[in-house]
Amino acid sequence: MNTFPTHSDAWTLQRLEAPLQGRRPRIVIDTDTANEVDDQFALAWALLSPAELEVEAVYAVPFSFAHRRASLPQAPSNAAPFDPPHRGMERSYDEIERVYSLLSLPSAGRVYRGSAGYLESPTEARRSAACDHLIALARSAEPEQPLYVVALGCVTNIASALLLAPDIVDRIVVVWTSGYPTSAPHVNTSFNLEQDPAASRLLLDSGVPLVYLPGFYVGAQLRLSSVEVEHYVKGRGAIGDALHRLYSNNPLWSILGHDASQPYSWVIWDLICVAWLIRSEWVPSTLVRTPRLDAARRWVPSVGRPWMREGHGVQRDAIFNDFFAKLAQSKASQPQ
Repeated sequence: MNTFPTHSDAWTLQRLEAPLQGRRPRIVIDTDTANEVDDQFALAWALLSPAELEVEAVYAVPFSFAHRRASLPQAPSNAAPFDPPHRGMERSYDEIERVYSLLSLPSAGRVYRGSAGYLESPTEARRSAACDHLIALARSAEPEQPLYVVALGCVTNIASALLLAPDIVDRIVVVWTSGYPTSAPHVNTSFNLEQDPAASRLLLDSGVPLVYLPGFYVGAQLRLSSVEVEHYVKGRGAIGDALHRLYSNNPLWSILGHDASQPYSWVIWDLICVAWLIRSEWVPSTLVRTPRLDAARRWVPSVGRPWMREGHGVQRDAIFNDFFAKLAQSKASQPQ
């Protein structure tokens, strides 16, 4: 059984303070980039923000919608979202490389394949290039300047790193979006949480400093309309055009359906993690005790658990305006 470091409340609360304005936090991004459209937006925004963020590496996460097939009986049997987790990870790896290329940024030594599947038990890691890189990079972090791990998918890679190297609890802060607020009684049907429940529980039980940013209904406020994408994203360089095409041809349409004759909107969930790191006041938050996650995927309040930071709102317009401005600046800086 792995033994994780334990810390005083004072240590954890200090770790959970937002990065100081003007000091670029070192971050890695753990992402299921090919599962829909929001990860590409979030990754592009982070890479377009070198004044605020130092992106050290990006890791591909396994994903699959196969566990939801029963609730989507009309979905075609050959839809890519139903591919097994290892194919989702490989597709995400390719998509990360594509985002770097569209931004004309070098990816060598910065993009890593993650686990080929989910945890088979809460004590057995799934080793991968991403997992090994995260451990090495975390151990190189200064104790007073932790590495921020931006979790935009299931947390298999991160949980595996924690199992293999429990000491990195001292060197990282995880910023994760998924699920409902911890005060909600609902079953957590969040894609990022439900795919690998063993990894989700391990993350919550490890004592690693955690900034938890609920998707329902906090990140869900980051809804972007097709009209805004046409006006502020399309035509903003190679990356803007690619994001516009992606938004207009969402991979999930193959299993959810879509009426292209009507205006529509889509939630760009994962921007919430990048937003908190760029300017924490864009994602108001409070400190709560880390809950447990029961077998039904409901939150269980538990006295004496470590503190975590939990988001409870977003400044939607400020977040999108910063994203749009950086897309425009990127286009303006490209050679004509």
